[in-house]
Amino acid sequence: MYRLLKVKDVVRIPPRMFTMDPKEAAKEVLRSTYEGIYDRDDGVVLAVLEVEEVGEGTIVPGDGATYHEVVFNVLVWKPEMHEVVEGEVIDVAPYGAFIRIGPVDGLVHISQLMDDYVVFDEKNKQFLGKETNRTLKLGDEVRARIIAISIKSRVIRENKIGLTMRQPGLGKRDWIEKEKRKEKEA
Repeated sequence: MYRLLKVKDVVRIPPRMFTMDPKEAAKEVLRSTYEGIYDRDDGVVLAVLEVEEVGEGTIVPGDGATYHEVVFNVLVWKPEMHEVVEGEVIDVAPYGAFIRIGPVDGLVHISQLMDDYVVFDEKNKQFLGKETNRTLKLGDEVRARIIAISIKSRVIRENKIGLTMRQPGLGKRDWIEKEKRKEKEA
């Protein structure tokens, strides 16, 4: 889930940035500090959007930099259990498909791809449903539900998100559209 947050923190502005506008200097430091970092409570900081306030600077003896209390806005994304997400198949392996959902990748295990017996066609890098003849390959747009979140690090790429596509309204876009047409015809 994407959210906008207002954050208050103290920023160290080094002497080389003293000639810059204080808000721009603070924004540059905040971007290098926050962007791409995962926070357990708030999620992944995608962008520092705006610095609203920069307080009076404080000098610490032995350090040439100034320290400022700042208020700024950030855009974050945090995966939520049971959240429905949309993304693109970016990789396939014999055990499942990797889906790019926002700033992270999730895994749909082969057992969670569809309500059918699924085989992996290694030559064509795709999954095939034995009875439904459905296929899933690189580049396909899909809708999935988050069923597992394993957060072990502040580095977002090291965390794992499990997905399923075995529920009504989930799966490859073509599959969803075909199901909708069947329901209207019935």
